[in-house]
Amino acid sequence: MTTSRRDFLKVSTIGGVAASILGFDLTPAYAEVREMKIARTTETRSTCPYCAVGCGVIIHTLGDRSGNVKPAVVHIEGDADHPTNRGALCSKGITLKQDVINDRRVTTVKYRAPGSDKWEEKSWDFAIDRIAHLLKQTRDEKLITTDAQGHTVNGLTAVGVIGGCTDTNEINYLLVKAFRAGLGIIPMEQQARI
Repeated sequence: MTTSRRDFLKVSTIGGVAASILGFDLTPAYAEVREMKIARTTETRSTCPYCAVGCGVIIHTLGDRSGNVKPAVVHIEGDADHPTNRGALCSKGITLKQDVINDRRVTTVKYRAPGSDKWEEKSWDFAIDRIAHLLKQTRDEKLITTDAQGHTVNGLTAVGVIGGCTDTNEINYLLVKAFRAGLGIIPMEQQARI
């Protein structure tokens, strides 16, 4: 016997109506289907790192936050409560999980010494100390204290600072205060819109 699509839909509709008339409660079945996707996960709200729009995302992780359990990202979706995107994500934002779970993702500090052709793995302390040393050295060598008319400017144009798209305007305000007032760095840019 060959069943057409129309026959299948008729039978399933009649079956659903008969189930509700006979007193079968289908609510637990519907709830079970919805729960399976992200059951037992922890929701963490975050911001998409791709552009300056600042779309909200929800990251679902498995793991009970114990010291000996590393949480695993199982799903990332748009945040329906976020005022910017209201749950929608662009083609790059929807692939965010593939960036988080990627065996080629660099998670350690890589350093290539001047003149070397090999990358070495270094610690985060090494990277922070190296950046601080080079920033201090550049400021000592390149700081412009006065302009051509003799006015005090104390400007450093040999270093630039870029704020990220997931930084709030408040964080970028502090970046400006720290780098412009503290070090005299003039070239600064940020793309935060959140």
